[in-house]
Amino acid sequence: MGWKAAEKLIRHWKVVRGDNVMIIRGKDKGETGTIKRVIRSQNRVIVEGKNLVKKHIKQGQGHEGGIFTVEAPIHASNVQVLDPVTGKPCKIGHKYLEDGTKVRVSRGIGSSGSIIPRPEILMIRTTPRPTVLGPKDTPMDLVLEKTYDAKTGRGMPEL
Repeated sequence: MGWKAAEKLIRHWKVVRGDNVMIIRGKDKGETGTIKRVIRSQNRVIVEGKNLVKKHIKQGQGHEGGIFTVEAPIHASNVQVLDPVTGKPCKIGHKYLEDGTKVRVSRGIGSSGSIIPRPEILMIRTTPRPTVLGPKDTPMDLVLEKTYDAKTGRGMPEL
């Protein structure tokens, strides 16, 4: 990817993995599906079962060759999230509830203004968190050690 394309990366993503979306441009226009993967480095998403293309794969060690049908990425601007109440595509805005939690809401002409919940699939991590401390982790006694004195503006003397 060239530097011009890198300048135009989406900074604040409105669609996330697991959202129900409608394709608004391209050969699958008007069809709905679920976002399977978000490729942020290319501003693209993969919608489950949509934008299918034929891919020729050469036979190699450990796998068969042939012609396979795979899902190709779609640009993020060509999909819109479905309103959970009306079932129509809508834009997404953000609001803060009374308790301070940030939620996504549907907005635009003909939208209900209802809250769009975060998909459950986002709660499942693709890589599990480590449960035991590794050999490179810093012990807590070194982390909590005071090494700077704010009154004198100097480092603490070594003991």
